[in-house]
Amino acid sequence: MWNPRGPVDARRVFTGKDGLFFNESGIILATTETYQVQLNVTNAKYQPLGDAQEHEAFQSYSVSLNFTEVVVEDNAFIQELFNMLHSGQGTMWTFQGVLKGRNGSEERMIYRDCVPSGNVDLQNISVGDLIKRQWSMFVNRPPELQNLLSY
Repeated sequence: MWNPRGPVDARRVFTGKDGLFFNESGIILATTETYQVQLNVTNAKYQPLGDAQEHEAFQSYSVSLNFTEVVVEDNAFIQELFNMLHSGQGTMWTFQGVLKGRNGSEERMIYRDCVPSGNVDLQNISVGDLIKRQWSMFVNRPPELQNLLSY
């Protein structure tokens, strides 16, 4: 075998049931079906005289958070969104993403000052499916790494 690390130890593979999504108060948002946090890094390109190769240097980054909410259970987010639309005053949320390890350890990241950004589903209905609402957020503060999984 060329790659002895290829076969993954199935006992260390995680699924969605090992992940949790909390609000700022530490309450599990059980109505959240999925969540995804992405880091987008932007670099400045430069090419010194006499060098045929382009190089990049770190310039900036942004973090986006997307999650799907099951509508039948919770109205807190949509109520705060409509309050924002009518008052003209923005709203911010703090979230915690957690992955639970089988040995009791956990990976926990905190996302502060999240604001709606891009598209937010007000109503998203299809025949025979649960009614869900997709949220897109921009994370205005650097994510905080609270814990890492241990093996």
